[in-house]
Amino acid sequence: MARSLILVGSLLLVGGLLWPWLSRLGLGHLPGDISIRGRRFSFYFPITTSILASLVLSLLLWLLNRRG
Repeated sequence: MARSLILVGSLLLVGGLLWPWLSRLGLGHLPGDISIRGRRFSFYFPITTSILASLVLSLLLWLLNRRG
């Protein structure tokens, strides 16, 4: 269990560090991401990006679980 938590934490850390470069590829600005801009506020919810990230992580964890 500890090994899995370290792996997931490491993946999140790497993903966070690589986010500026990943956003240049279009991640974070996909069709379906909600962006509302007003005069004094802005609201951004990357729902499509979140679903895509969830699918990729689920597939990755499924593959890792299958091996072990």
